[in-house]
Amino acid sequence: MMREVVIATKNKGKALEFEQMFQPFQIQVKTLLDLPEFPEIEETGATFEENAIIKAESVMKETKAMVMADDSGLVIDALDGRPGVYSARYAGPEKDDEANIQKVLRELEGVPLSKRTARFYCALALAIPGRETITVNGTCEGFITFEKKGANGFGYDPIFFVQGYERTMAELLPNEKNKISHRAEALAKMRTILKQLERERVL
Repeated sequence: MMREVVIATKNKGKALEFEQMFQPFQIQVKTLLDLPEFPEIEETGATFEENAIIKAESVMKETKAMVMADDSGLVIDALDGRPGVYSARYAGPEKDDEANIQKVLRELEGVPLSKRTARFYCALALAIPGRETITVNGTCEGFITFEKKGANGFGYDPIFFVQGYERTMAELLPNEKNKISHRAEALAKMRTILKQLERERVL
């Protein structure tokens, strides 16, 4: 019986979301913050799924535990899918949110609203020793605004206008965002898989 999962992240907010997901299964959650000696994982994948798998399987090999990892970012149609897997470091290795936003707005100068369609994308990977790694994904559709709006959230949230909400992601309250975000959709799919694994007595 597997009673421990390692979340391959050092982000406390993200870890909390995963912790809540595993609560019904009475599984102890650890993160890379509990493993300070763990080396930085190089994300060399061409897709979000590949990066999530790389992270999950790298940590699983070292810890011999069940591991969950995610990779997410912004996909803009007019920019041929960029920033994509490079979302966090689009403007440079410093992972500067403001610099990333300004680079996107510059690249979209002159692009009309109808062509500024975009989506946030999240891939989740669950690596279990002795089993094939499972992946799911979630998306949140919208378009890129011409200027920043809202003070909540992080990353590209201030320039991402959420389809059907008439507000940017940064204008949504945290509980609203948590219902409709790309990560929320991916987590819901993974929750269904965890229930199935529990029925199969894998968990």
